[in-house]
Amino acid sequence: MDVGERGISVKKLAKHVYNHYCTFFFQPDFQEIHRYTQRYLHSHSRTPNAIIEHTEKRGCYRLNTRNSKDARQLVLDFRHAASPEDPSDEGKPAPDLSLSLFFQEEL
Repeated sequence: MDVGERGISVKKLAKHVYNHYCTFFFQPDFQEIHRYTQRYLHSHSRTPNAIIEHTEKRGCYRLNTRNSKDARQLVLDFRHAASPEDPSDEGKPAPDLSLSLFFQEEL
């Protein structure tokens, strides 16, 4: 989601995957990872409801937040949390919904 609406290129994404799997004792083949990443993105962006979609730029992909519920679930939306739901509640303090650290035994 960091790349936003412009998407990320297959090459950059393949570099991220390569760096994730590259260790001091094991270095995978970059070309193999690039081909796998390209096939994966191509096959998982075919339907309109897919979690990944093509961008206008060739070879770039992004999350499909318009048609995919799964992709929308991955996005944090802070716009609704910042605005109060009821304007009449602006002056009132918010109720304390935190949990107590101590167990209170009921009598």
